[in-house]
Amino acid sequence: MFTRAIVRRPCRALINGLTGNPQLGKPDFEKALVQHEQYVDALKSCGLAVTELPAEEGFPDSCFVEDPAVLGEGWAVITNPGAPSRKGEAGLILPAIERFYSSSQIFRVTDPGTLEGGDVMRIDHTYYVGLSARTNAEGVAQFARFLEPLGCRVVAVPLEKVLHLKTGVNYLAEGHLLVSGEFEDSPLFAAFERHPVPQGEEYAANSLWVNGAVIVPSGFPKTTALIRSLGFPVKETDTSEFRKIDGGLSCLSLRF
Repeated sequence: MFTRAIVRRPCRALINGLTGNPQLGKPDFEKALVQHEQYVDALKSCGLAVTELPAEEGFPDSCFVEDPAVLGEGWAVITNPGAPSRKGEAGLILPAIERFYSSSQIFRVTDPGTLEGGDVMRIDHTYYVGLSARTNAEGVAQFARFLEPLGCRVVAVPLEKVLHLKTGVNYLAEGHLLVSGEFEDSPLFAAFERHPVPQGEEYAANSLWVNGAVIVPSGFPKTTALIRSLGFPVKETDTSEFRKIDGGLSCLSLRF
């Protein structure tokens, strides 16, 4: 169960965020602000106390706070983002993390290692980490050195098509995985009950379990029905403007 979340208000430079889908167009800033507020409301409705950080105009992607840090019980890892324009976000998030963790509980990934939180998926005490364009083997090795002495297991997951691990696979609870594409038959997840999102709704694979409920991006009715059929209450929220710069539901918060 989570008790807190950290988010960052989108900045006006959001329209210049990194994207692999330019055909979707540039985000509408005012609309993104409204969507972000609704997202925060969804987190609060799941019982989380939300710390909202101010916008940072020097970092167009800085509202995606999941990438520069990974938080656990009694430890925090400040990552080293693989995208050059996002390198400074690690130092940017540190003061917020220091509000909740002592210096002895905070670890940092350093060059030549790279790691982004969107590549990290927790299932109990195991952390699956995607080897992506943004997270390399040295970053995963450093992450493992931090966590394994704390009783955690770290498993590297080679990625072929998706930007981040959680772009295509997300753990709901009770052994249920929401999957798409290359993760539908990955042997690494054979022990779980995998539920492929319907064709055309792959973006909704990045749905977010929070304290028993699942926050789902609006506009994906088949995936919403699938999650409801598994017995999870669903909260829909629109993330269309963040999708235009490769962002999803999990990207927009740190839950701990």
